[in-house]
Amino acid sequence: MVAFLTRRRWLASALTVMTLGGSRLAMGNALYGGEDEEYFDPALLPPAESEIDFPIEKVNLRSIPKRFRRQIVDFEGTEALGTIIVEPDNRFLYYVIEQGQVIRYGVGVGRAGFAWSGNAIVGMKRRWPRWVPPRSMVDRDANARRWINGQPGGPDNPLGARALYLFSNGADTLYRIHGTNEPETIGKAVSSGCIRMLNEDVAHLYELVEVGTPVIVRSTHDVRQQNESSIYHHKS
Repeated sequence: MVAFLTRRRWLASALTVMTLGGSRLAMGNALYGGEDEEYFDPALLPPAESEIDFPIEKVNLRSIPKRFRRQIVDFEGTEALGTIIVEPDNRFLYYVIEQGQVIRYGVGVGRAGFAWSGNAIVGMKRRWPRWVPPRSMVDRDANARRWINGQPGGPDNPLGARALYLFSNGADTLYRIHGTNEPETIGKAVSSGCIRMLNEDVAHLYELVEVGTPVIVRSTHDVRQQNESSIYHHKS
């Protein structure tokens, strides 16, 4: 029988604490999105990362618009080297490599990707991470219900090949930068999830960043209007 646990009870019973640069970050169950209550039994969760490092299949870049392909571009920002900047409105993620230049990646954005903005750090990194669907998705989606106790990491997992978990003020924002097994969603607004990248791109970024890397997520202009009017409404 599936245990019904509130997020608060789970955090209280299974909290792990990680020390980072003198600060202590509370590490709970890392979710795709985030809800106040979750349907899952902690004892049945798969490993946080797959034991297998699967090969990453590269996509045919002809299927990705040129502006959303990984490239080095000029940048007028003043952010420090090594900073990640996310612009959900423009469907871009930037990594500052030197003053005035960044690596620009195209991304897909879901509702959760518009729901949070501000300054954060990479609080955790995972290779082929597990996926635990949030309650709202379990309630409406039969495939998510199948993975109520978590889907092991792997090529069919919606978090893709890598995931970066963002923390702010010592707390998990529930905001993720992750890969995708649906490359056609890059550059589009989709119905679920945070910030998704091509698996080969998120793996590239994963190797560049360390835990503690600063992240700036730009605010959006009109979240509700963007999500409701998008012609790219995709169920994941």
